[in-house]
Amino acid sequence: MKKILFIDRDGTLIKEPADEQIDSFEKLVFVEGMFRNLAFIRKNLDFEFVMVSNQDGLGTDSFPEDTFWPVHNFILQTLKGEGIEFDEILIDRHFPEDNHPCRKPGTGMLTKYIDNPEYDLAGSFVIGDRDSDAQLAKNLGCNFLRIAPEYAQVNVPEKKDDVVSYSWEKIAELLFAGERIAEITRTTKETDITVKINLDGTGKCDIQTGLGFFDHMLEQIGRHGMMDLYVRCNGDLEVDEHHSIEDTGIVLGECIAKALGDKRGIERYGYSLPMDDCLCQVALDFGGRPWLIWDAEFHREKIGEMPTEMFHHFFKSVSDASKMNLNIKAEGTNEHHKIEGIFKAFARSIRMAVKRDIYHYQLPSTKGAL
Repeated sequence: MKKILFIDRDGTLIKEPADEQIDSFEKLVFVEGMFRNLAFIRKNLDFEFVMVSNQDGLGTDSFPEDTFWPVHNFILQTLKGEGIEFDEILIDRHFPEDNHPCRKPGTGMLTKYIDNPEYDLAGSFVIGDRDSDAQLAKNLGCNFLRIAPEYAQVNVPEKKDDVVSYSWEKIAELLFAGERIAEITRTTKETDITVKINLDGTGKCDIQTGLGFFDHMLEQIGRHGMMDLYVRCNGDLEVDEHHSIEDTGIVLGECIAKALGDKRGIERYGYSLPMDDCLCQVALDFGGRPWLIWDAEFHREKIGEMPTEMFHHFFKSVSDASKMNLNIKAEGTNEHHKIEGIFKAFARSIRMAVKRDIYHYQLPSTKGAL
């Protein structure tokens, strides 16, 4: 079955001016990163390309055709010169108040793709910058990837007003290498734990372990690692905190390993940071050989309701389960700052190490295996 990329034009391939009308060459600016990454998609992936664009009132006095076609044809010619050709180009001329079914998010121009066994709409994508593009994806039963020009140079998803936008670089990565999402549930006589992780997220966290300070530390991993993290732990806290913390570390590590998959294209290595009086250094390697070096001392029995002896145990569990070589060092006087700095540095280190480069999509190892 054929998969399709339904691609918007204005605001997606080219920047959209304030008057929302590209009717002169002076207004034409291509979105950063579009050429390289869209050409990569066209060359390496088996998607048909369909341009779907609303051009309000094209052919009327407010938008004469002779101001549209020279710019539009130049766009197509330039794209073709970079190896980017569209299998179909669909342009709707209606005004919003016309409520015409061919105008996005209506699907009137796309009937040949709907309920057609030749096409896999569930595996297809709409790429655009507006809510109307998102609604078109919903109407077609497609996936949606939103791009915003202000994020064009950013290689991690950006969240603004609860809307996630991607650079062309990130869109190419997600289409080529896939999302890195994993979910694992582990149930024993002592704990019932579910962890969900998205390594390519925005730092969204939903964490409940029954231990407030532990929740706060796990949130540092999600927020500073720019990964979405969901944790639910129902443990035997009436006994003590040990099983809940240890088993959460195990499941988190397993989830990271599962989400990483074959590790192709990742940086592999990863950060030190100061936090007030403390200096925390975390170095790691997703090389497949778990090991933990822990150089941090705590002089309080607990921080919040979390025993300080469990910090080492937690990171040992994560290291073992994710097959990560982990080296942690912290110095300073404030115990809270020290452990929070460790968690933040750990998150930043993961963020560095899991970054993917689809242009060098190979195992980062001379052994040929990780």
